[in-house]
Amino acid sequence: MTLQPIKYNDGKLSIIDQLLLPQKLVYMEINSVEEGWRAIKDMNTRGAPAIAVVGALSLAVELHQKSLQSKQELQEFVSKSMDYLVTARPTAVNIGRAAIDIKRECQRLIGDDITTCQLKERVIKFIEGMLAKDESDNIALGDHGAKHIIENVKEDIVVLTHCNAGALATVAYGTAVGVIRSLNNFGKLKHAFCTETRAYNQGARLTAYELVHEKIPSTLIIDSAVSIALSRKQITAIVTGADRVAMNGDTANKIGTYQIAISAKHHGVPFYIAAPTTTIDVNMENGDQIAIEERKHEEITHFQGERVAADIECWNPAFDVTPADLITGGIITEYGVFKSTELKEKFKELNLI
Repeated sequence: MTLQPIKYNDGKLSIIDQLLLPQKLVYMEINSVEEGWRAIKDMNTRGAPAIAVVGALSLAVELHQKSLQSKQELQEFVSKSMDYLVTARPTAVNIGRAAIDIKRECQRLIGDDITTCQLKERVIKFIEGMLAKDESDNIALGDHGAKHIIENVKEDIVVLTHCNAGALATVAYGTAVGVIRSLNNFGKLKHAFCTETRAYNQGARLTAYELVHEKIPSTLIIDSAVSIALSRKQITAIVTGADRVAMNGDTANKIGTYQIAISAKHHGVPFYIAAPTTTIDVNMENGDQIAIEERKHEEITHFQGERVAADIECWNPAFDVTPADLITGGIITEYGVFKSTELKEKFKELNLI
């Protein structure tokens, strides 16, 4: 059974506390926008799609509890709350898209001949609809990616992934791990490799946990073993998730993705990005415009609880940007697999811009 990282019902929200995985599977309650912001900032929940859904649902939770006197007061609360939630993890585009969509829907509804209570109910219903859509989009994405790899890899399929883009990064199923899951469901996956993903070890703690939970044949490697794995382990495709994709295909993802893509090109292994269209930023032309979050130095200055090299300077970027020309396999979306050069035209055809 696929992990359910987000549980929501009738204004009650709980999430798997991913900081406790894999030792403990514990759900933590989210009772307000402030608690949603903190869970995102502290990485109790992470992954661009999950960040957006958890943030939006934390607003729905507080709306359930809150008494608002007018439609204008409700609109102001929705707008301020979503703007605040976006600040928790600025590199991930999905929550920014969710904020725009929710504010736009609230603005559209406010002109209708409805009461404040009815407006609140409709905004909540709009937010709740994000849950089902995220899961269905990810299943479609996983199947599209798997079929593309099956069609283009004429041998036993061995896939490597980086960081965690599985069920734990979404509502369910996953993006990059969703592709691996679909390959396994189709009976075409020989083996999966996942990286530990320093500095936060999302691969070792989360992806490995998911792959074992799903009984998918898999191996964990350290980040710096990727190149030798590509030369010796018959890896036939690499699939990672994304936190933001520019319209030219440049992609921000967990730190280390860029160097994996470079090595993939050297070894002739197709490199894919798996990302729903909500992760593709229609307002960003290229990766130079993507703001890269830097995290606290303590994530890399402590080993087994002890401070190392007290006087050393630190640089701890959470993400890097992989240039579009290194994404040789394509960008996998819920609508199909596209080359970077096709993104803008495909978005126009799909009425997404």
